[in-house]
Amino acid sequence: MKINSAEFIISNSDVQKCPKEILPEYAFIGRSNVGKSSLINMLTNHKSLAKTSAKPGKTQLINHFKINNNWFLVDLPGYGYARVSKSAKQTFQKFITDYFEKREQLVCAFILIDIRLEAQKIDLEFINYLGEYQIPFCIVFTKADKIGKTKIDSHVAAYRKKVLASNWEEMPPYFITSSLEATGREQLLEYINQVNEEMFKNNLLL
Repeated sequence: MKINSAEFIISNSDVQKCPKEILPEYAFIGRSNVGKSSLINMLTNHKSLAKTSAKPGKTQLINHFKINNNWFLVDLPGYGYARVSKSAKQTFQKFITDYFEKREQLVCAFILIDIRLEAQKIDLEFINYLGEYQIPFCIVFTKADKIGKTKIDSHVAAYRKKVLASNWEEMPPYFITSSLEATGREQLLEYINQVNEEMFKNNLLL
């Protein structure tokens, strides 16, 4: 997929105020220091479409960007600084769970994971939350340029082991990315393109 246009549309904390257009949406979410804004800028080939900051947690709202006038990229707040509790509803900001549970245009969520780190409890909790609500998702491993290529496979294998231990039958689809080197850009965009084609072909958003 070639990105011909990427336009900021709206920011808000109320899912009812999200765009009314019936276009497929792809939500990007992860812990607050996972490199989400840099990844979005890399994917869209814009240096500052999503705001980057040295201070984690910059994104505090639901941000909609219209891509190629036929789908939305949704930048969601990081959940790393949310108060952890027994309930996922309390762990993650309510407007995030409202978005995932009520937004009919959402067709896939991309959970960003820092490939350098061991599996984090809060990431696994969020994966299980999406599974509980049957929300399609993929894992996007970020910052692949920060570790040697020989370590990537072993880190992914370790993560797969943790996911399977959380009662998943198989590892969800995943991508290896680096915002600095544009690693994984074509693969991720092609995945979105294939899903879009399926959605439009079968009128699944109507």
